[in-house]
Amino acid sequence: MDWVRKKEEKINLRTPHSGYHWESYYRRFFEGWYFRVTLPKIQENFAFMYSIEDPQGGQVYSGGGAQILAPNDDYFCRTFPNVNNFWAWRNDLGLGHWRNTDLSIKPRYLKPIDFDNYIQEGYQVTANFHQGKLFDPATGYYYQWQYHIKPVYGWGNLGFPQQATAGYLSFLPIFEPGWQVLIARGLASGWIEWKGKVYEFENSPAYGEKNWGGAFPERWFWINCNAFDGASDLSLTAVGGRRKVLGFGESVGLIGVHYQGIFYEFVPWNSQIRWEVSPWGNWLMNAQNKEWEIVLRGTTLRQGTLLRAPTERGLDFCCRETLKGDLFLQLRSRVSSEVIIEANSSLAGLEVGGNCWEDIWKI
Repeated sequence: MDWVRKKEEKINLRTPHSGYHWESYYRRFFEGWYFRVTLPKIQENFAFMYSIEDPQGGQVYSGGGAQILAPNDDYFCRTFPNVNNFWAWRNDLGLGHWRNTDLSIKPRYLKPIDFDNYIQEGYQVTANFHQGKLFDPATGYYYQWQYHIKPVYGWGNLGFPQQATAGYLSFLPIFEPGWQVLIARGLASGWIEWKGKVYEFENSPAYGEKNWGGAFPERWFWINCNAFDGASDLSLTAVGGRRKVLGFGESVGLIGVHYQGIFYEFVPWNSQIRWEVSPWGNWLMNAQNKEWEIVLRGTTLRQGTLLRAPTERGLDFCCRETLKGDLFLQLRSRVSSEVIIEANSSLAGLEVGGNCWEDIWKI
């Protein structure tokens, strides 16, 4: 990994869409962020999910939320009713929300020590730092975290400008919701306190993504992993979803793999993409283009955890996820038939969401 770190220090891994998208439009709008840390030594994960809806305030669904998916698929959610205590940077990754504080200043990024001293509940996160604390009234626990992140991969080849995950059309509001992987792989160092136990870690795999817009997908699935057995430099994100574009429904999917500084991209405009996904328990996906072909096979016997997501009805339980899924990946050259990488993991993120999941979804 030394060669990756040295090269990363010389380039900018900031992706398109890193900044906050709301433009003060008086329409339904949400923006959501997802950050994950994997702890391979103990075979566990933490995921932090933040959202803001109708930030103009005064609307039925105006407000924010913070969710945590913790070891053994444990779960916690805290709402943030006051949208005026949310802040975000327009041109870079930076956001936060204060739930309880004695400060009377306009919300903004604080030095970590000032956040600790003056924010009773809230969070703040950038591309390189993540901090927060939330109170659980049901248990009396405070959940707290503070860690630094060294980005290794954004979304694209090292040494080149980073790409919009959903392509150039993601800049148009008619293709909503937008979606962007912010950090396909990072190295996180710090600590997380969960239910009285402190988890310390150094250079653990980290991941970040976001979505935004005024429209909501009908259904989707998601596969993510950057902690593979014997392949420390491998990162994968794959999705499929059904959305409406100009009133018409379409199913779209993509697969992105980062490995040894190279980005392998399978998207509708360069590849044939197929999937067969069950309502829960099985995810099969494959894709091929002129140069490469890939097979993904995700499975789980775990029940998973119901999570909230922004919907037309506000933040609502509409997706199920586990962070301890089993995943097989094989990437092969179509030119030489050489296997570029074949790897397994038992720490994959597997998710389904939305409606119409009575039967297997096959494309």
